[in-house]
Amino acid sequence: MSIDSLNWKILNCLQKNARQPNTEIGRKVGISSPAVAERIKKMEDSGIINGYFTVVSSLEAGYQFKAIITLRAFMGKLKPFLEIVKTYDEVLNCYRITGNENIVMEVVLKNQKHLETFIDQLIVYGETKTQIVLSHVVKNNDLKPWK
Repeated sequence: MSIDSLNWKILNCLQKNARQPNTEIGRKVGISSPAVAERIKKMEDSGIINGYFTVVSSLEAGYQFKAIITLRAFMGKLKPFLEIVKTYDEVLNCYRITGNENIVMEVVLKNQKHLETFIDQLIVYGETKTQIVLSHVVKNNDLKPWK
């Protein structure tokens, strides 16, 4: 399915607030509420829209640290790590990447002791590098049409 300009407008509205009614989206993009619903359903069915979620403040939820951790897997440890990482509650996002490291993770941690304990679990699988996040510069930026 291709994304035409009208679908991009609908996606823009949903990315700003996925809970707004179809009538409001229709008013913004210039089509009826049923037409909006039909387009959204088609984008969901085709996999363009993968889901809807709530953004939770990790700080307000009690996590003092957010960190970016990279892992350079030891020989034979990458495949087992790719399975075990899915079980770690601390991991918000995990990407397999190119370059010297194999993995980059965004994690949340309660405190410094929690960070130390978490890293101790990781070093069985490879060499880690940890950067503590100080602040968001760009946060959940909207996906826009490419030119």
